[in-house]
Amino acid sequence: MYLLQQDTNGDLTLSEFFGKKIPPYAILLHTWIATHEEVIFKEIVKGRGKAKSGYRKLHFTTKQAVKDGLRYFWVDTCCIDEASSTELQEAINSMFRWYQRSKRCYAYLSDVSSDTKSSNISEPGPTFQPSWRESFSNSR
Repeated sequence: MYLLQQDTNGDLTLSEFFGKKIPPYAILLHTWIATHEEVIFKEIVKGRGKAKSGYRKLHFTTKQAVKDGLRYFWVDTCCIDEASSTELQEAINSMFRWYQRSKRCYAYLSDVSSDTKSSNISEPGPTFQPSWRESFSNSR
């Protein structure tokens, strides 16, 4: 499993972990944008992709993971090397387990605007929908 982390220069880097050596991590659930705007595995490896609009969700996840005391996080668009069919198949087969074992799961919905005063699920505001409470009641 590849996980992202922010290095001391503020750049994102990938580290590979196996089995019981996988550290605590956050995971991102997100809406996909145009394929050419998503940051992918090889761009992270080469230190590229910051100018793409998809980088915003990585920045969001980095900030939130740090805030939650987590060093590592996983985002499907750039933590799976899709150039390797074997790795892609392994990731597809492992994805449920990866979501299940994450310490935090963040949602980034690029196609939804939010009112920052009422968008925090832990502090429901007047526009908080009961369906959200029900949906997240069993999450960590």
